[in-house]
Amino acid sequence: MLITKIYEPKDLAKAADELTKGELIAFPTETVYGLGADATNELAVKRVYLAKGRPSDNPLIVTVSSFEMVQRFVTDISLDAKKLIESFWPGSLTIILKINPGSLSKVVTGGLETAAFRMPKNDVTRKLIELADVPIVGPSANSSGKPSPTTAEHVYHDLEGKIAGIVNDGPTKVGVESTIIDMSTDIPAILRPGAVTFEEIENVLQKKIITDQHKVGANEVPKAPGMKYKHYAPSAQVLIVEKNKWEKALIWAKKQSTVIGVLASKEEESLLPENCKFFNLGTDVKSASHNLFAGLRYFDDQADVKWILAAAFPEIGLGKAYMNRLKKAAGDQFFTD
Repeated sequence: MLITKIYEPKDLAKAADELTKGELIAFPTETVYGLGADATNELAVKRVYLAKGRPSDNPLIVTVSSFEMVQRFVTDISLDAKKLIESFWPGSLTIILKINPGSLSKVVTGGLETAAFRMPKNDVTRKLIELADVPIVGPSANSSGKPSPTTAEHVYHDLEGKIAGIVNDGPTKVGVESTIIDMSTDIPAILRPGAVTFEEIENVLQKKIITDQHKVGANEVPKAPGMKYKHYAPSAQVLIVEKNKWEKALIWAKKQSTVIGVLASKEEESLLPENCKFFNLGTDVKSASHNLFAGLRYFDDQADVKWILAAAFPEIGLGKAYMNRLKKAAGDQFFTD
């Protein structure tokens, strides 16, 4: 078993050296912690799938430190794609582009002729990539299907002994992964909502874009992470609770013979039955998005919690990203009376 080291920002040169040797290093972003490997080293990338238990047809995001690094793999970048890069990079937007044939391994792209690129808004990670002088793949640094990690401790919990190290930069600031937009097609399409909203992107492009609700078939390769497989799920069954149904949901919880987790705002805490455990999501959708994965992990560590009631938010702006992740965690299950 590997000894998984914790690297502080002052140790970046050592962590970068490990990446160039083909080792796996988890890294911080403003959204969640990612699991890094040299994107040009096919063997290292294959080890990412093994460490996470991730399906091999699920493509990986290529994380870069500069626009010039993208140009190593992509020569035809549209004016609209450049507008998005200028407006949102570094930041929480992943952009799918057509790549030069053979420039990246099929292990990275899932066999597609496109790749997803992102430049995170985290100085530590951009410096790490710059020191290694290679782009790194960047799926979330957790066991596949489990809640995404928002602290180095979450990563250690899932991947200790499976990876060489973790760069610790404290808790992430956003909490839900990046927005993914497909710019390889005639009409830009959001494949995964995130911190950069649909409205912000349309405002920059000054044109209509689409939100692709397509569910990928069993034999189809997804263009982006999170489109095909169940994600973010704790061991307990999550039920989404709409605002007007909390009273009935807590009456139901009180009747259960097991412990019920409650992910909600403070106003629900005072109403909890004795068999409920509480995790505070905060007061609005921004704080809820920041705290969602931490809350799911909090209850996942408690074997006595068999059900989790989680607060819904309107699917507007950041609420689209929050509800996208929560629906995946719940398998689209809502509390019904």
